[in-house]
Amino acid sequence: MIMANIKAGSHLAEKVFRFLRRDFNPHFWELEGTFPSNRVWKSLAELGTELWFDSGDLEHIEVYWTQEFCALTTNNTLLNKEVKKGLYDDFIVEADKLLSEFPDLSERERRLELAFMLNARHGLKLVEKYDAYVSVEEHTDLADDLDAAVEYARRYHEICPERFIVKVPFTPAGILATRRLSAEGIPINHTLGFSARQNYLVARIGQPEYVNVFMGRLNSFVRDNHLGDGDLVGERTTLASQAMIRQVRKTYDLPCRQIGASFRTAQQVRNLSGIDVMTIPLQVAGDFLNLQLAPAQITSKLHMEYEPKFNPDVDPAAVRFDTLWKIEPSLVNGVEMLLLENLDQYIPDDLLDFFADHDLGDILVRWSEEERSISKAEGKIPILANWQDALAQKRIGLDSLMNLAGLNSFAADQSEMDQHVLEVLENAKVA
Repeated sequence: MIMANIKAGSHLAEKVFRFLRRDFNPHFWELEGTFPSNRVWKSLAELGTELWFDSGDLEHIEVYWTQEFCALTTNNTLLNKEVKKGLYDDFIVEADKLLSEFPDLSERERRLELAFMLNARHGLKLVEKYDAYVSVEEHTDLADDLDAAVEYARRYHEICPERFIVKVPFTPAGILATRRLSAEGIPINHTLGFSARQNYLVARIGQPEYVNVFMGRLNSFVRDNHLGDGDLVGERTTLASQAMIRQVRKTYDLPCRQIGASFRTAQQVRNLSGIDVMTIPLQVAGDFLNLQLAPAQITSKLHMEYEPKFNPDVDPAAVRFDTLWKIEPSLVNGVEMLLLENLDQYIPDDLLDFFADHDLGDILVRWSEEERSISKAEGKIPILANWQDALAQKRIGLDSLMNLAGLNSFAADQSEMDQHVLEVLENAKVA
């Protein structure tokens, strides 16, 4: 739950809005042609791929930014890096002073509000400098809080409706929040997706503008668990999801676009040429340019169906790699039945119950506290030995396992940032 005074339109929300935008000097549509062009990026864009940078680093983005790029995406991890540089220490103190005018805020609400203000402030700086669309992310505490996720997304949108795209994660609450927000016309980047079937569910139910495949983490899972070389697992998944999204757009007239996220290598950029959107880390962008490809060498790969190579002793079916790139008829039928429900009245538990009752509980899993603790201890890449039985029994999918790990890893980075904010405020009191 969330207190009424920090909802969109509240007195606090209005004060924060004015505080964040007081020095904002945007250049909407005025910077076109002022940035250099690059023939390699131009060739990729001509295939229909939107180019985004996966970075919030104000200084280093400038080295790589060209007119072919249109957006930037930040997350808890990337913002944490910027905040820990000390760039926003004075801002944190000033923001906290504003919040002191509202003494009835709980500790949690104060923490959420400060994180929101940092995300929004950094996003506005990126908009101001590059006139880019910026994908801003909600606090990880909101991943299971439907009402709060909706309210904070509305507030992000109000702060910069011209350029902000709001990230909402793949969770039961996130899916329902995305549905509400998309119906209000708020552009949503539905993040932490790891499979075609997850994105099918979100595209049909939530109807966001963007869905994701975190492909680099999929390849890392294979490599870190010694299942194979790790190549092409994420690429195959991304192209399967892209093909599904193209069909969904055509069949249901939905606006959804596929993002390839979590790039690790320059070759992955080449392997996925032609997908709707690439969000590329700066290092990978530099490596891609260093390949010195001629424009003619950059061709669409949408027709490809890559075949990952696993070690001879690995049974891909037992690890449930099929959940990454296959969409079973049972899910399609389940979604059709779900769309007949009064989803506007659903809460996250209702969604979990529906999927469990229709033998689809492996895609939206009701995780136990023990399982959440195990995942949290593992970090961003699950340890297969801890999950082999659940996977083999088809109680969970590999995609749902990766989603849990991803959410936990972002929560850890969010916690680090929250702790830095507290330390800044404590130091300010001492000073």
